[in-house]
Amino acid sequence: MSRIAYVNGRYQDMRDASVNIEDRGYQFADGVYEVCEVRTGKLVDMPRHLTRLQRSLRELRIALPMPLSSLAVILHEVVRRNRVRFGIVYLQISRGVARRDHGFPLKPVRPSVVVTARTIDPAKGAANAARGIKVITVPENRWPRVDIKSTALLPNVLAKQAAREAGAYEAWYVDGDGFVTEGSSSNAWIVTKEGRVVTRPDSSGILSGVTRGVLIEALEALQIRFEERPFTPAEAVDAAEAFITASSMIVMPVVTIDGHAIGSGKPGPVARRLREQFHRFSAFS
Repeated sequence: MSRIAYVNGRYQDMRDASVNIEDRGYQFADGVYEVCEVRTGKLVDMPRHLTRLQRSLRELRIALPMPLSSLAVILHEVVRRNRVRFGIVYLQISRGVARRDHGFPLKPVRPSVVVTARTIDPAKGAANAARGIKVITVPENRWPRVDIKSTALLPNVLAKQAAREAGAYEAWYVDGDGFVTEGSSSNAWIVTKEGRVVTRPDSSGILSGVTRGVLIEALEALQIRFEERPFTPAEAVDAAEAFITASSMIVMPVVTIDGHAIGSGKPGPVARRLREQFHRFSAFS
């Protein structure tokens, strides 16, 4: 079955879908995006994603192209047309099409909207979680506004490629003060030997992940001790456990960092429990 995309008001075969070559998302990465998990055909935590989308648009002074309720209808329709039961739906909004000029278009233009969806085999994610993943660290080299979910992801692309070339799954950024910020496409967490779950505050240096936010609520409900503070790679290596979170992978245990085994070198009980329990605390629509 051919995949179907939504592009600026039309549902099209992916082979025919396209955007204008002067779209500012293409020429300047002048846009934002969201990725929402699809589970049993339903969107997971969509309202949180749309709230964050609205904030990103506001920070970049891009107009919301339509009511959030209309965007929600499109997301569901793209998932339905692609018959996705387990996977992701991707939404991108750019400033729109205008003559190439670094400044904003002199006359208002309509933002461009693209939505795609694809299936992800849940068995593959479960297998990765069962054996755990490898992480490397790289120097932080992104712009300061990583709190905006911008499509300007070249540093993230290079970090992810560095991880792959090192035989790892993810790369964690380390800032100038020696603290872990986040992964190239995930939030970073550790579990101390005292059983306390730790992640960096979302006040600076990271994107406020939707999965991260749900997990913080889950930790409270499960009465697991939690602390928001920076941590170093050395502390992570010395921790009992480590893991990453993202909409496309939920909770993924980390078993090595820069070649050093974490804890027993196998996925730990806290990460495994959080992965198993996560969707109890999610909103489905």
